Amino acid sequence: MTEDGVRGAPLTADNLAALVGGSGALTALAVTAASPSTNSELLEALAADPQAWPHMSALVADHQTSGRGRAGRGWDTPRGAALTVSFVVRPHLGAERWGLVPLAVGLACVRTLRADGLHAMLKWPNDVVVSVDGADVPGWGPLRKVAGVLCERQDDAVVAGIGINVSQTSQELPVPHAASLAMVGGRHLDRRELLDGLAHRLATLMIEAEHDPDALVADVAAVTFTLGQQVVVESPGQSPLSGTAVRLGADGALVVRTAGGDDMAVHAGDVRLRLA
Repeated sequence: MTEDGVRGAPLTADNLAALVGGSGALTALAVTAASPSTNSELLEALAADPQAWPHMSALVADHQTSGRGRAGRGWDTPRGAALTVSFVVRPHLGAERWGLVPLAVGLACVRTLRADGLHAMLKWPNDVVVSVDGADVPGWGPLRKVAGVLCERQDDAVVAGIGINVSQTSQELPVPHAASLAMVGGRHLDRRELLDGLAHRLATLMIEAEHDPDALVADVAAVTFTLGQQVVVESPGQSPLSGTAVRLGADGALVVRTAGGDDMAVHAGDVRLRLA
């Protein structure tokens, strides 16, 4: 429940039908009452019948029971408390620019939450955060994660999963650096409206990525909290990389300047902030 005890109405095919076609940004939408993981389910469906899932089609679950984050981390939500959706996007990008897709997805989420009155930011590569008053959390400082992105490529498509914490209480969130929109002052907690805004912004940003990728990188950089911060990046099979996050590369990589003055491009990894 939210802090005032109200939980959102269930998401159903009927109450989401207007988001498809016409003025809606979605080309197709499947709705399920519960899914272990919308990304896993959509990847299987896409492999079985690619033609059934055109660009900007989506699978949304009213309740996700075994969601997946980066590095296989679990992410579960109480029924009706979060927006859990996976989109199929089919970008027309050169191979060197596919790293822009998760950034476009994250920016779509940031802009959707900013339209709701929250000063959302990106914590590279896949966390959407807001800054709160109160005790700092190690590696996160005053930042609290309100949404996460997980993008997985399959042939010429990307399944882009987004989970937004909407109405959970602090007791319902699995880690101390997480928060819900209800906890940080979100004005509107209607998951249908959030999904509609998210779909429209993602569709627009995918067009921008294809026609002016440098502009997209600049737009993402403008809302990326990580830039300018002291960071430690941990990537599988590599030693931790410490330095200052100085910019985003043309391919979406995070460029970290080491103490020795070398600029190192990071394409994937967990970024821990060293906040003063």
